[in-house]
Amino acid sequence: MITGPVTRRTVLKAGGVLLLSVLPALPACAAQILAVRVWPAEDYTRVTLENDSELKATHFTVPDPQRLVVDIEGLELNPTLKGLVAKIQSNDPYIKQVRVGQNRPNVVRLVFDLKEEIKPQVFTLAPIGTYNHRLIFDLYPIKAVDPIAAMIEKGEWSPPGAPPDRPVLPAPAPDPLAAQRAQLPPEAVIKPAPHPAAPEAAPDAANAVKVTRMITIALDPGHGGEDPGAIGASGAREKDLVLSIAKRLKFKLEEQPNIRVMLTRDGDYFVPLGTRVDKARKVQADLFVSLHADAFLQPSARGSSVFVLSEKGATSSAARWLANKENLADSIGGVNMKGHDLQLASVLLDLSTTAQINDSLKLGRAVLSEIGGMARLHKGSVEQAGFAVLKAPDIPSILIETAFISNPEEEAKLRDNGYQDEIAAAIAKGIKHYFSKNPPLAKSRMG
Repeated sequence: MITGPVTRRTVLKAGGVLLLSVLPALPACAAQILAVRVWPAEDYTRVTLENDSELKATHFTVPDPQRLVVDIEGLELNPTLKGLVAKIQSNDPYIKQVRVGQNRPNVVRLVFDLKEEIKPQVFTLAPIGTYNHRLIFDLYPIKAVDPIAAMIEKGEWSPPGAPPDRPVLPAPAPDPLAAQRAQLPPEAVIKPAPHPAAPEAAPDAANAVKVTRMITIALDPGHGGEDPGAIGASGAREKDLVLSIAKRLKFKLEEQPNIRVMLTRDGDYFVPLGTRVDKARKVQADLFVSLHADAFLQPSARGSSVFVLSEKGATSSAARWLANKENLADSIGGVNMKGHDLQLASVLLDLSTTAQINDSLKLGRAVLSEIGGMARLHKGSVEQAGFAVLKAPDIPSILIETAFISNPEEEAKLRDNGYQDEIAAAIAKGIKHYFSKNPPLAKSRMG
């Protein structure tokens, strides 16, 4: 005779006799932390806890000294979560250290000791792609980082006043920029191409453009942080390759006396699509160039491409597929939808003008022509699709797929210093050619 509650049972049949096996009740399993990641940057520091189920967290800040306290329910402390302590870097702009402990049964407490007062955002992300559930802590400075102020601090934005009346083209004598390189982190230093550079053609005086102000170009290395972009067969990540190419391109463009460059990200951290556009507009950029190295379903796909925005739909099914894929960046990288302007993309698209798209096409053709001189093209004409990152209404904007990282041969090229240098040089030459035919307007600038 069985007495008491039967919470779990197994019925077995043996020789016509029913056997009832009574097992003890299984305790509810606490959520498991699968991975912890930290992405420090001047813009903000992100801490990610990836877990096997959705977590509920409450948080508050404490002054004197500044701390952020987070209580996570339904969680037991495990070695993975304890590993968060070692992931805080000494150069993190906002976090001194983190303490992790079991505050009470099923509640883990994180205490972030801060370097300054911050504005935290704590939110969850549903599973997507290769990610499980994620709990995100974004630590923003009280005063948002201004892109112009950041460029001034780095010596990349001239003080108010009339800039020198000097030609953008032809190129000046080569400048080694040794002093600037010495101040950059090791990963930003450009290694020389493994083969000697071809002799530079004599400057064409007919292409020289006189300008009375600085030209500002926004370079946008795609993906970053939680969003690695496409990953090649040998493990190369799109976010790393395009950042390296962007830094090379920045050096080459700034060898011109009247060009300065703003990077939408200069490290491994995530920047939402709308923020990339907003950064370009805040510095009143004359051009916006987004760099990518995407993957396709078949590894045989190869070649470089240039895209501009379309108001009427994509010019091909492949362009539409690619735009939809790139527009997932906010979902993969992780955006706090409670604080996100859901109307931003549609508003920017409504404001986009035919003139902006026409100028983008001119820029795209000039760049595609130069890339075609050193690399295979996926398609011989500029394509159009609804890329969210190209929707600045007042800035000619292009998106460059430098190569297919899903193609093993092209992945190897993308990892090669010499090839990165060559494609950066081709893009720079295309941009200079565009300005030689389309001089920038002498409008009032901020520097």
